Amino acid sequence: MSDRFSVPAAMADRRLQVFHAVARLMSFTRAAEELCMTQPAVTFQVKQLEEQYNTRLFDRSHGRISLTATGQVVFDYADRILGLNEELDTRIGEMTGGVSGPLLLGASLTIAEFILPRILGEFKARYPDVRTQMTVANSEAIETRVADHSLDVGLIESPSTLPGLGAEVCCEDELVLICAVSHPFARREAVTPQEVAAQPFISRETGSGTREFTDQYFRQAGVAPDDLSLVMEVGSPEAIKGLVETGLGVSIMSRASIAKELRLASLVARPLEPRLIRMLSLVHPKDRFQSRLVATFIDFALTRMRQSMPGREAPAIAACAGAA
Repeated sequence: MSDRFSVPAAMADRRLQVFHAVARLMSFTRAAEELCMTQPAVTFQVKQLEEQYNTRLFDRSHGRISLTATGQVVFDYADRILGLNEELDTRIGEMTGGVSGPLLLGASLTIAEFILPRILGEFKARYPDVRTQMTVANSEAIETRVADHSLDVGLIESPSTLPGLGAEVCCEDELVLICAVSHPFARREAVTPQEVAAQPFISRETGSGTREFTDQYFRQAGVAPDDLSLVMEVGSPEAIKGLVETGLGVSIMSRASIAKELRLASLVARPLEPRLIRMLSLVHPKDRFQSRLVATFIDFALTRMRQSMPGREAPAIAACAGAA
């Protein structure tokens, strides 16, 4: 038997898996954490693979690593081999059982807190053997994690910008100005971007889909985002609502996220003029095998959200959010 076939398949698979993790993360330490291994064990597996192919797979310099030309070739093949292994396991599982297993879902803050809970509850009731693990972060972070395949599906508040992702429009979302009950805007029918720019403004953080969309809106209205009277950048919608309620400033948020405050009359929402309406998107890798579980969830979520999308003349998000 030739040397090429002298290594047991399971060992070769493990070496490829370890090498793939190091190359994907560009870090032995992070790969060890992800694989629940010690760093020396990760280094040993990579060294064994290098000895098998009699070549260096990584260049190491000043505490950083990079793939050699050979390492890039091995990484490309490892990505395809491990992907096919995963696809085989999934297909066999689907042939012998129902929709089950882990679903790695990511969502932006607004969607995760105010739109997804009812949908996930209905999905779990229909498919009780599915174990959903949800990551909540801003739209930019979610999109990046879907692109690097650490998430199966992402729901974001901004158009997809990465070429390796497929994107589906979920539903419309109207962004409105929110202010304290005592604020002069509370007595207005609508507010212009120029009027907002003259007020103390509380903004979402950079990377947020809401921030990106409102900045674009201001630019189109002839207002540079840097000209806003910015008093604070905040990463939490709940924190923004609390700050606005104290009278510290005004903000722009999804109407879906303030349903409770409007019922309690603790905040006032006013439409912008012109109206500010965006499309929420579902993103998934275009070039990756899609399991029946992932395909089922995508179809379920899109159907549920599109069925609740109101007519163009109606308040855009009211029905989309359901009872969230």
